Amino acid sequence: MGAREEILARIGRAVAGAAEVDVPRRYRTTQQADDLVGLFAERVDDYRAIVHVVPASEVPGRIEESIAGRRMIVPDGFERDGGWSDLDTADGVITGCAVAVAETGTIVLDHGPGQGTRAQTLVPDYHLCVVRADQIVAGVPEAIARLDPSRPLTWISGPSATSDIELNRVEGVHGPRTLEVIIST
Repeated sequence: MGAREEILARIGRAVAGAAEVDVPRRYRTTQQADDLVGLFAERVDDYRAIVHVVPASEVPGRIEESIAGRRMIVPDGFERDGGWSDLDTADGVITGCAVAVAETGTIVLDHGPGQGTRAQTLVPDYHLCVVRADQIVAGVPEAIARLDPSRPLTWISGPSATSDIELNRVEGVHGPRTLEVIIST
């Protein structure tokens, strides 16, 4: 008998004859938020991302302004033509997203059309993500309900950052150092 089996056997013996207990599960699955776009923008900004909230008609101009002079990877399916194809020399990537979470300021990519591959979204030093207002949900349970668990998921909560042993923040270690988000209303 291995350690796991021994522990489970001890637990079984300890609770033998005990009455079954019904544990109520009242998990929050929806959340109320009056201004999902505003809350999401505030949370993303808290993560030190650059945030723009613009009308849908101004998104193309905002994109051009943000990426001016950069060699950008533009994934298949993104609404913009042309891009840089060499991952090693690209300055950044521009993507859409599958869903965004207002409460946590998290962007979720399922790497579908317009979202690129994991490598395309993690290797470049700059990531510009366009989020439509209708993709923003209040909380994580609502986001999970919109996602396909069989797809590869990347959850982004701000630029890549970590802290060393002295709590000095270091950015860009595990992904893009700069995250810029355009929220299309």
